[in-house]
Amino acid sequence: MQQTTNTILMIRPINFRMNEQTAVNNYYQKFLDNVLPETVNSKAQQEFDVYAEKLRAIGVHVVVVNDTNAFDTPDSIFPNNWISFHENGNVGIYPMFAENRRNERREDVLIQLENEGFIINEIVDYTSAEEEHLFLEGTGSVLLDRINRKAYCALSPRADEDLFIEFCEDFEYTPIVFTANQTVNGKRKAIYHTNVMMCLGETFAVICLESIDDKKERKNVISRLKEDNKDIIAITEAQVNNFAGNMLQVKGKDDELYLVMSQSAYNSLTTSQITALEKHTKILSSSLNTIEACGGGSARCMMVEVFLPKG
Repeated sequence: MQQTTNTILMIRPINFRMNEQTAVNNYYQKFLDNVLPETVNSKAQQEFDVYAEKLRAIGVHVVVVNDTNAFDTPDSIFPNNWISFHENGNVGIYPMFAENRRNERREDVLIQLENEGFIINEIVDYTSAEEEHLFLEGTGSVLLDRINRKAYCALSPRADEDLFIEFCEDFEYTPIVFTANQTVNGKRKAIYHTNVMMCLGETFAVICLESIDDKKERKNVISRLKEDNKDIIAITEAQVNNFAGNMLQVKGKDDELYLVMSQSAYNSLTTSQITALEKHTKILSSSLNTIEACGGGSARCMMVEVFLPKG
């Protein structure tokens, strides 16, 4: 079992914009005044291209699939919400909260990976849950400790507990459930995705502990991480607002480990946090300002880890 992979799937956007259907519970999205839609899209494409190039430069195998004009898919740049790939050759396909995001699910993505020599054994499809208005948005909702077979999930309108438990049974993970909140206009509201407030590396965890209001839940999460000897690096809610939780550790050339994040996430970290992280991993950052502002997602959301076996 491996926690990190050298292969990443990314979707290059063609109609990127702020998605009005996700903004109802993604409080990180902003409407950019006086910016033309085509300007937003071309800036997002530029940020995407630079980011993919930086990953390739450190030796990550990046599989880029272009979005299509077949549907209106403003959030296609965040594919980790609809698909996940596992070492046994299984693929998870997930139910999504926003109706226009469901059109992001595309079979040709699987065909492209198979053409690259990856083996797909079984597709585990949870999308029928959408009929009951139940959602679990892939590795946005579910954080996997693949080595210790634990799955962490912050419940929200986009992460249903029963569905999460079902996923854990199917993929053989121990479920760890909690609620993570953020302050919105003076009220505590659920953070829409677990991967906004938490990141699991091979030997560390970056987590916003102050977002877990329930002390018992917080204690449980800490003890589960400590059981696996994870060095816990706590971040603040203000840092979460700069996407410092939305990071992913990847393997570069010669199995060198890199923690990938946006420039705004990196800029929000303190010197001592950076020092703590650099004990475990190198850091790679890239500017994703437009994508973060309009999409309310960041570096982690843009990457689907490919753990499939090769033929």
